[in-house]
Amino acid sequence: MSILITRIREYREKASISQNELAKLVGVRRETIVHLENGKYNPSLKLAMDISKVFNTTVENLFEFID
Repeated sequence: MSILITRIREYREKASISQNELAKLVGVRRETIVHLENGKYNPSLKLAMDISKVFNTTVENLFEFID
């Protein structure tokens, strides 16, 4: 079973963006951001790319799967 490691909270806090603001920027509900930050939701490739663009980083910097 793979485990999703996410650095969204870290990037979001550095950018002083709320969960709600990030959700609006990428077109999802705030709850989706909460689940992503807690590693309880695997994002679609499009969502992962949209979030990485907000923070001007790569998908690989935001997400990591550990087997």
